[in-house]
Amino acid sequence: MAAPRFHELEIASVRNETPDAVAISFAIPEELEDVFDFLPGQYLTLRADVDGEDMRRSYSICSQLSDRGHRTVGVKRIADGRFSSFAQTLKAGDRIEVMPPQGRFTAKIGGRHDYLLLAAGSGITPCLSIAKSVLSGERDSTVTLLYANRNSASVMFRDDLNDLKDRYTTRFTLVHVMDEEAQDVEIMNGRLDAEKLENLASLGVIDPKSADAIYICGPEPMIRSASAAMAALGVGEDRIRFELFTPAPGSAPKPAPVKEKPDAVPANEATQGAAVEIILDGARRTIRVNAQSDTVLSAAQKAGLDLPWSCAGGMCCTCRCRIVEGRATMDENFSLEPWEIEAGFTLSCQSRPDTEKLVLDFDAQ
Repeated sequence: MAAPRFHELEIASVRNETPDAVAISFAIPEELEDVFDFLPGQYLTLRADVDGEDMRRSYSICSQLSDRGHRTVGVKRIADGRFSSFAQTLKAGDRIEVMPPQGRFTAKIGGRHDYLLLAAGSGITPCLSIAKSVLSGERDSTVTLLYANRNSASVMFRDDLNDLKDRYTTRFTLVHVMDEEAQDVEIMNGRLDAEKLENLASLGVIDPKSADAIYICGPEPMIRSASAAMAALGVGEDRIRFELFTPAPGSAPKPAPVKEKPDAVPANEATQGAAVEIILDGARRTIRVNAQSDTVLSAAQKAGLDLPWSCAGGMCCTCRCRIVEGRATMDENFSLEPWEIEAGFTLSCQSRPDTEKLVLDFDAQ
């Protein structure tokens, strides 16, 4: 199967959600509907020239499965975020490159489920897609959503959430938690941290142990804290789902410091660079990678080879490939499952050759 490629799509609409967040809808031509088929919780990677630099960022889809003809993402401006600031200027009729949906932070649709969703800030976007799709596609399923924000002005997709409350009065529970705006119920004030979750569970507001799955999306500290709290409450690891998704700064991956590796390439070979053969879209090309200064991805970019990538931080799995020959060590890995590593998969944005020759197959699934 070929590696994912970008398609130029027209923006159908841009809707302001908060003073610093927008919902961007892309028109999907009929011939690309299958290409942009998605699972609730997946994301789209956007690519654009921003101030003369090729930049790409990934944003979660907030559409529901039944939506056809368009896909919508939510983009919140972040401090010093060049791409997120650029996204705020987009308007209907503009065209931008978009990669087909990817990601493993997905919910099964079909049958009956009770899902608990924990979201903070822009982490609401994949949770909204999951909630919409489950409630519309499973008539007996329930969804409980805890949504943390600074204040009411920072709540994204408020109208969509209120619509879900009105439409699914007995099957959808929405709890807002705010740390800069006092609410009538004291337990709803403050941060959505481990202590808050334990208190909410003890009061019966949430029942994590009975949930078929728990989806957590937000800043990394919140994800870590909430995951630990769920485990402490007796929830099995196999029912806790989260996706770390913080893009690396800048528009291109920056080489991380080389870590000590017992089986590293000998110094004289590392200086010359290991021979790395890339299999992409059925074609083969060999590049040289100096493991002391570059990852496979950064070396490929220097060689003018356009490999698939998005976050360049080991989090999104867009650059996943399989080691066919040789060995490589990853600096970081936040996305590959143990079985994938056992099967020989690696992340090119984090991989440095350990052998004089390395063959990587980007077409492997």
